[in-house]
Amino acid sequence: MSIVRRLARPMLAAIYVTGGIGHFKGLEHHVQLGQPVLEPVRTTVKDLTGVELSDELLVKASGAAMVGAGTMFALGRLPRLSSAVLAATMVPTTLAGHAFWKETDPQARQMQQIQFYKNLGLAGGALLGMVDTEGKPGLKHRARAQATLTRRELKALATQAALEARLAAAKAR
Repeated sequence: MSIVRRLARPMLAAIYVTGGIGHFKGLEHHVQLGQPVLEPVRTTVKDLTGVELSDELLVKASGAAMVGAGTMFALGRLPRLSSAVLAATMVPTTLAGHAFWKETDPQARQMQQIQFYKNLGLAGGALLGMVDTEGKPGLKHRARAQATLTRRELKALATQAALEARLAAAKAR
């Protein structure tokens, strides 16, 4: 792992880990703040699975995902998966916590807008982590290279089989 990744991953993960811990420390506040987002999530989960989840459990799950994935990302363990989880946790957190479009006070609106765009930038950083292959070819590239190699091998085998068939036909005459 390069020195940039060794430094950047924990730097990016720190805000997610501390934010996740904040979900536990300020549980009531996060539940109250998250009502507009928690209600549709709770309803969707119930409709799909029949399981009723409490708002507290959803906030705790979000916090645990942030702490767990943030720690994994910081340590470079499953970095693409952990950064995908981090990006996903940022969506409800941002929508619930920084709905600047609902603010009527210009100063409060500006502060919420700044926080919204900060979170948007953090989600962008997590998305970059999600596609970072650390200089190694990604799965798509490896699959294409293998397909090209397989096509070449099949073409060579077909050519060789045709040649063998002609030789066998010539010997038979």
